This record gives sequence, structure tokens and C-alpha cells, in this order.
Amino acid sequence: MDYKDLLTLAEYAALIGRDPDSVRDKCLRGNVPGAVKLGRNWFIPKDAPYDDKRVRSGKYVKAKDK
Repeated sequence: MDYKDLLTLAEYAALIGRDPDSVRDKCLRGNVPGAVKLGRNWFIPKDAPYDDKRVRSGKYVKAKDK
């Protein structure tokens, strides 16, 4: 991977339309593949997927049957 393929955390957040704090949290937890921390700055590959695991359809996986 070339350094030209890396974006700063702020650039990546703007690219995917998310808040930089949310992206930073995912980087800290190791949920953004290819993200590296150099000094105090995060660098993320342009094509790194941002998986949002939240359920938005209303269909929960482990819904309780009553």
C-alpha cells in the first residue's frame, strides 16, 4: 500500500459521511481494517469498509418471543 492511498481520519470521516469521533472510536477498537496510528494521527486506506452493525430495519436478530 502506498502512502498516497491513505487518508487522515478527518478526510476518511468526510468521505463516508460520519463524525470523526465515531471513526476514531472504531479505529481504537480495531474495527477499521488497515487503520494505522502514527504518532497521534490515524491514517486509513481509502477503500477501507466502514461497517455499521446497527439494526435499522426493526428486525432484531435476538428478539424475545412473548
